[in-house]
Amino acid sequence: MDASSASYAEQTVEALAQRLAEAESGELQLIDVREPGEAEIVSLENFELLPLSQSGDWAGQIRDRFSPDKETWVLCHHGMRSAQMCQWLNSQGFTQVNNISGGIDAYARRINSELALY
Repeated sequence: MDASSASYAEQTVEALAQRLAEAESGELQLIDVREPGEAEIVSLENFELLPLSQSGDWAGQIRDRFSPDKETWVLCHHGMRSAQMCQWLNSQGFTQVNNISGGIDAYARRINSELALY
């Protein structure tokens, strides 16, 4: 697949909250590309931590760990690193990729005010 022609969807945190509420267990692939220290401060349930800075450790197994044809949502702090991950997933043949615009910061501000901000 040509990465330059690949695309992913920009999604709001409201859309994420709705999908999390209505999805069957295991229906969604949830990836958090923040650093371990960031995830210790705050994280969302069921997101698998794949720090973008450690891609050399996990990139080779991405298709073994996740299905390219399954709905995938990618999270970071504000949406920039997750956008990079979405582009890369597209280049690996993933077809239902969603970038969470505003990241966990927007989720904490607009969806769940009990979550920590940093």
